[in-house]
Amino acid sequence: MVENSNQHKHHLIEHTNGLSLAEVNGTVEVPKGKGFFKTLLAYSGPGALVAVGYMDPGNWSTSITGGQNFQYLLMSVILMSSLIAMLLQYMAAKLGIVSQMDLAQAIRARTSKTLGVILWVLTELAIMATDIAEVIGAAIALYLLFGIPLVVAVFITVFDVFLLLLLTKVGFRKIEAIVVCLIFVILFVFVYQVALSNPDWHALFAGFIPNSHTFADSPAIGGQTPLTGALGIIGATVMPHNLYLHSAVSQTRKINHDDNADVARAVRFTTWDSNIQLSMAFLVNALLLIMGVAVFKTGTVEDPSFFGLYEALSNPATMSNGILGEVAKSGILSTLFAVALLASGQNSTITGTLTGQVIMEGFIHMRIPVWLRRLVTRLLSVIPVLICVMLTSGKSAIAEHEALNNLMNESQVFLAFALPFSMIPLLMMTNSQVEMGKQFKNSLVIKILGWFSVISLTYLNLRGLPGQIESFFGSQATISEISLADNIAYAIIVAVLLLLAWTIIELYQGNKKHERYLKEVIQEEG
Repeated sequence: MVENSNQHKHHLIEHTNGLSLAEVNGTVEVPKGKGFFKTLLAYSGPGALVAVGYMDPGNWSTSITGGQNFQYLLMSVILMSSLIAMLLQYMAAKLGIVSQMDLAQAIRARTSKTLGVILWVLTELAIMATDIAEVIGAAIALYLLFGIPLVVAVFITVFDVFLLLLLTKVGFRKIEAIVVCLIFVILFVFVYQVALSNPDWHALFAGFIPNSHTFADSPAIGGQTPLTGALGIIGATVMPHNLYLHSAVSQTRKINHDDNADVARAVRFTTWDSNIQLSMAFLVNALLLIMGVAVFKTGTVEDPSFFGLYEALSNPATMSNGILGEVAKSGILSTLFAVALLASGQNSTITGTLTGQVIMEGFIHMRIPVWLRRLVTRLLSVIPVLICVMLTSGKSAIAEHEALNNLMNESQVFLAFALPFSMIPLLMMTNSQVEMGKQFKNSLVIKILGWFSVISLTYLNLRGLPGQIESFFGSQATISEISLADNIAYAIIVAVLLLLAWTIIELYQGNKKHERYLKEVIQEEG
């Protein structure tokens, strides 16, 4: 367990090695001896903060385009990704509740300072990659709703730091409530649009069963194969920062850690909360794919960017039936889409900042004010977006839209090789009796499912890396550029595997060292 240290609050940058998210840790009271639903309500909230990451703007185009190109074939990928997410988030929450450390603290406690800094930088890059998608989504939503020029809209996204400051004053429980409300806004928008489309329910449910075509290398439609579509959905769904966040926010409830029954109850209800909220995220992602199949006529969405989807939703000619066509004329469908996009971006702002605080404090024991943390990361994320907008300002609107869409998709490349460095340590920690105790370590079934999920996701992410690097050179890349991209990808894969081996070895050695220490303490006390 991490010990509290003396804090000097008058310093802008502070050294810390205390509780995870210390200002809210253990602050939410939970009832004792009450009914199931009243107790569940008290534990509900952290799951919503995590679920936001599974329905952020980075998911939208991958799911809709997958539906346009392959109908309901990739529905099974959304289901599998969601089930794996539930398993990983269960372990992350359990780690936080039982060990009283978040994932970053737990990794740092068992590894060297050098490795801790490297993993911190890697995770920061992954968070910035997701932040780029949020900047693009929020800026485009402001442009579509209010006609604000993109450059100005990008700068406006920087000022969401003031929204965050306001939220930090109202209390953590209210932050959770606001996030849940925004999730329901997103859910309502897509339920409404899909309900009007009257999808083929038989084909939809058949899509939940994976088959030999799900991860096939052919056919290629619109430059996408089922494999690349599946990888895009997986990459946009399971993201590393959610594991760090959940291991921290699961500790906001007041728990008596001297009472194993109370700890077990916290794990149980936190898991319920997580699975319910992630089921909602699954529903949103499934609705997005259904939109691609049933809301639009097949092949009519030539521009999968947010601009293209907005235009398609306001064009009766792209709608799959007359009812949708009539509603599209009014502009309701496109306006609701932009509102959902703005809600998604604001939700991700809240969770992204909390995660950044968790990993900075956990990996390098440094704390800075929330507003400064948000300002620095948002400004760093804004720079590539502004460069992209300015470079395409003299070109056609379509070229600008494609450039922003490509930037959003290419920024996700960091997630592909950052994910294993959160998944594998999480699995190792929760498998360990030394870390979790006999009662709370993973069961044999969870271990098997965990390793299968982690190895599968790591393999699929690394397998898709050459294609992601190739996309940096555009659709008209030469043979030499493709060869260069592949060489870069293979070098990254080798580096990732070596760094993974280093991480696993240090975690194993650190765990053994801690085990010997505990035995010595027991012998001395005996």
